[in-house]
Amino acid sequence: METLIEEGRVEVNGTPAILGQRVSARDRILLDGRPVRFQSATEAPQVIMYHKPAGEIVTASDPEGRPTVFDRLPRLKSGKWIAIGRLDFNTSGLMLFTDSGDLANRLMHPRSQIEREYAVRVVGELTREQERMLKTGVQLDDGPAKFDELRFKGGEGSNRWYEVTLREGRNREVRRMFEALGMTVSRLIRIRFGSLSLPPRLALGRSMALEEQDIDELIRAGADA
Repeated sequence: METLIEEGRVEVNGTPAILGQRVSARDRILLDGRPVRFQSATEAPQVIMYHKPAGEIVTASDPEGRPTVFDRLPRLKSGKWIAIGRLDFNTSGLMLFTDSGDLANRLMHPRSQIEREYAVRVVGELTREQERMLKTGVQLDDGPAKFDELRFKGGEGSNRWYEVTLREGRNREVRRMFEALGMTVSRLIRIRFGSLSLPPRLALGRSMALEEQDIDELIRAGADA
């Protein structure tokens, strides 16, 4: 194949192919002017983004009968949706689901070091010392934790908003970090996972399929995990 490409006999979408070029099943590939028909060894994973409301649990079924995030997801012809990480019952915001167990595992592995960004509303305002502690590390029952970034975003009355980023996905980590300093979190929204931000047009309880380039970026993000 490399020889054919070097000889200029292969075209991708009407232009000469180059060595190392990436193609997908959607590309039109010609060899000596004739279409090349091929089948991928594995189907590309499907990934959807979901705007989780507070009051939904991230499980396929709940003994207590509470609504679950899977109740509103589109049906798959085969396989099942797998949550890429979790949000607790009272947290809303961006969630990703895929039909690929391998992709989900890679993106959830600690080695992936994917940024998560949250909007946090707390009762009261952090002191400078509390901000410093959250950025350098606070001790939790499962080890130290810190935010990579912490930005004050204003607020009204007794409530203040902050935006924070971290690269871990421990259970209730953001809430526990604020609680460790005596601060009460009154609202928590995940607004970004890696390069994907929660789009304003995606209403609560609705989902949307990711574009191919976004899925490719997720695959690259989990490649080293």
